[in-house]
Amino acid sequence: MKNAAGALAFIVRFVILGLALAFVVGLFWPGSGDRLRERFGLDHPSQPAAILQAAAPAPGNGPVSYADAVARAAPAVVNIYANKMVTARAVQMYDDPVLQRLFGGLPTGPAYKRPQQVLGSGVIVSGKGYVLTNNHVISNADDIQVLLYDGRIAKATLVGADEETDLAVLKIDAGNLPVAKIADSHALRAGDVVLAIGNPLGLNQTVTMGIVSAVGRQLSSSSAEDFIQTDAAINLGNSGGALVNAKGELVGINTLLIGRQANAEGIGFAIPIGNAKNVLDQIIATGHVVRGWLGADYAFVPVAADSGLPAAARGAQVTDVYPGGPAALAGIQPHDILLRIGTDDILDPADLRRHEAALKPGSKVELSGLRNGAPFHTEVTLARRPPLQARATLDG
Repeated sequence: MKNAAGALAFIVRFVILGLALAFVVGLFWPGSGDRLRERFGLDHPSQPAAILQAAAPAPGNGPVSYADAVARAAPAVVNIYANKMVTARAVQMYDDPVLQRLFGGLPTGPAYKRPQQVLGSGVIVSGKGYVLTNNHVISNADDIQVLLYDGRIAKATLVGADEETDLAVLKIDAGNLPVAKIADSHALRAGDVVLAIGNPLGLNQTVTMGIVSAVGRQLSSSSAEDFIQTDAAINLGNSGGALVNAKGELVGINTLLIGRQANAEGIGFAIPIGNAKNVLDQIIATGHVVRGWLGADYAFVPVAADSGLPAAARGAQVTDVYPGGPAALAGIQPHDILLRIGTDDILDPADLRRHEAALKPGSKVELSGLRNGAPFHTEVTLARRPPLQARATLDG
């Protein structure tokens, strides 16, 4: 027993001495272990690939900060204060709390006028003083004031508005104006970083960041316009402000958010700058926007579940024809499948609306499609697209 204990004590002392010697060698002659392993042909212990990958800097070209982009874009973004008079009536509340909860109150007394101020944003797009904003910001305003980035205040006049895109063009008389640099909106892709700059809730020059969630969004089946969807925070007062890319270039005009009342988070929309520029140019030239109109409503081409074809086939199906409109005069009927307009194939209903809106009223175009499975061709003379309210009356 004593011999075993003595042997164990000797081994422990030998191990401690060896560790101490290895420590001294490693301290004064670093790298000697690697040289010995190479001399005796031993492999270097390899690290797990995951550890090596984590230690290496991740490749990428994304900036650490977007301050430079904001510095380039923010001076062209303005605050808009639209003042108007609205009609109101006094309200008498019920004494019973239950009735108050159910019915609120009863209007009482004569109607009276009271001032109301609507907050919004805008973007300077020309050194001549033209400002793009939303139509709903300045609609029915009696007085429009614009606060510039450098603190100047300018009175704005309305050049024209387009309800369909919810855009309006203002003109301010001021010199030395910063102008937003316009990007190529066709290059915008889902996943691109974007910054929303505006005046949300009266908080001057606020910047929020997100990505492009989708492009080409259709918010109305009767409209030719499409939108950029983004999760960059857009709040009341952001309307008409700038949506810019990571370079500070203008890619869209913020216009709409879907809030918590719809159980939505991070869903906002902007008008692509290409569409906005087209509206701007027409309003400056003529005071209004002119679009071509076929006088029909469309839907996706229906496909039977057992047909083996994709869920949305190419083309557009006519769902309704306005009496006396261009399509009706050309013999277009409900359930017709339209496949081609002029020399261009029709991809879907939104594509057809974009094509017809781009054509000038009075121009003639050939429509090709299928009626009850048989090919047909007809020539249509486009009319001017009526305002939204007029189309609702025609539809009713």
